[in-house]
Parts: sequence; C-alpha cells; structure tokens
Amino acid sequence: MGFDERMLDGIGVLMAVVDHGSFARASASLDMTQSGVSRAIARLENRLGIRLFDRTTRSVTLTDDGRRFFDDIVPLLAQLEETTAGAAQGVAAVRGRLRVNVDPLFSRLVLGPQLGSFVDAHPHLTLDLVMRDHLGDMIADGFDLAFRFGFPRVSTLVARKLMDIPVITVAAPSYLKRRGTPRTPADLESGEHACIHYRDPETGRPFPWEFHRGAERLVVQARGRLIVNDASVMHTVCLGGHGIAQVLQFGSEALLAEGRLVPVLTDWPDERFPLYALYPSRQHLPAKVRAFVDFVVSLCER
Repeated sequence: MGFDERMLDGIGVLMAVVDHGSFARASASLDMTQSGVSRAIARLENRLGIRLFDRTTRSVTLTDDGRRFFDDIVPLLAQLEETTAGAAQGVAAVRGRLRVNVDPLFSRLVLGPQLGSFVDAHPHLTLDLVMRDHLGDMIADGFDLAFRFGFPRVSTLVARKLMDIPVITVAAPSYLKRRGTPRTPADLESGEHACIHYRDPETGRPFPWEFHRGAERLVVQARGRLIVNDASVMHTVCLGGHGIAQVLQFGSEALLAEGRLVPVLTDWPDERFPLYALYPSRQHLPAKVRAFVDFVVSLCER
C-alpha cells in the first residue's frame, strides 16, 4: 500500500468527519457533496483494509480500528503541519545557515568592516563566508549565494548585477620618475614599460589590457613579465614602483588621494568591471539570501 495524494485527501475527509461528528456537516465544511464524503471514506477504508466508522441514521462513531488509526495519524499530521510551517517560515524569516562564496578582494574592501552589523541584526542566522578566487560549482559545493567580479559565464544560475566599477591604469610616482609616463595605450606595447598582469581565476590566463573611451574599445598587448593572482599583491608591487597596473577604482580611492598611486592614460576613462550576485534560483528565494543581497547592495551604494 503506497501513500499518495488520494490517501492524504481521504485522511483530510476523515479528520473533518471526526471533528464535525457527521458526514453532512463534514461535507459542508469541505465544500463537498455528502456522497463525495462517503466515497472518500470508502476509498480510504479499502486502502487501509479496515472499517473506520459505525454509521446509524443518527450518529457516526469511529470503530475500534478507526480509533487506533485516528490516534496514530493525528500526531503525524501535527508533525507534518509543523514541518511545513517551518519550511514556509524559512522563506519568510532570516534564520538558519547562509553559506556564501565571496571574492577575496570584495570581502576585504567592502564586506569585512561591515559584517558585524549584519550578523548582529539577525540573531537566528549563522553566516558562513568562504573566500575564493573562483566560483567553482556553486550548487555542488553547497553555496546559497556568491559575489563575483567579472561577467558571469553562461549557466543556470541567476546573475544580478550590483554595480559597475571603473577600471583605472595606475603607477607609483617612483616608477613614473624612473620610466616616464605613457602617453598612449600603444606605449605599453613598446617594451619601455613594465606592466603587472592579473590572472583571471576562471580562465587561468591574464586579463587583457583594455582601454575604453565612449564607444571606442582598444586592446593592447601590454608588455610585462610579472603575473599575479592576488589584488593585494598587485597593489603592493605597484606601490613599490615595479610597474604599471590596471586596478579597480573601488578600494583604491585612498591610495589615489594620498598620491601613492597616480592615474595614467586618463583620456581613456570608460572601462568598467561588474560585480554580480549569483544564486541558484529566482523562485522561492529564502529570506536569508534576500537579506544579505540587500545588505551588500546598500554597501555598494554608499
């Protein structure tokens, strides 16, 4: 005997008959005909192989077998209702564990200083942040949410763009004093300058050097023998005067304001690099995911 939708419907009719004491009143409460109630009970009795009710013209009472079945099924239905309510509450309430895949640079520059306020605001939530330089298989790795720089690859994930960040070309004053200031992007191909390359974690290859001005886009073969895969290292090497780097303006403001980094080729100001939130599905998005995305959006808008 299998448990299916028809049996669950029959149990619902059984509960109504017991609660209301008659087939007629049960049919009214369920918006069914009295014959429909009788047929539902008969089907349930056939599935169970027992007689559930003793029926007279004046009353309906449970048989001994019916009473045992009813007493056994009520706690199970209560537990099912509680479990269902808990699942629904999980969609509406910020609770449980939220596991997030985060780009390390974004975590250091934006999330780190503010995370305490989010955790304090949601006492029933455990936030599990994993810093990775690549997305990997988000679902297989058990992540509810990810924040990544760059254009997302084609997949079944929902990708929500949070912001576009200007990309700037910079060097330290000591480098410019020693090697001079490039006047055009093509100067970076001449071998007169050392360019610091940043490895794309998704492809394993260095990002191309692009320059954008309105609708004009220029890609150059920038010369340089140093490739890094950590933004902090790239900043440090650039600050040390080794070479020219392309960095996100987001997080570089203090270095620019202090004059420790100097923008170059500023007549090509329009390259942008996006930040995306990625999550498995747009349907029934849990409140914990919505809350953290909204929190990150508020940080990006400051």
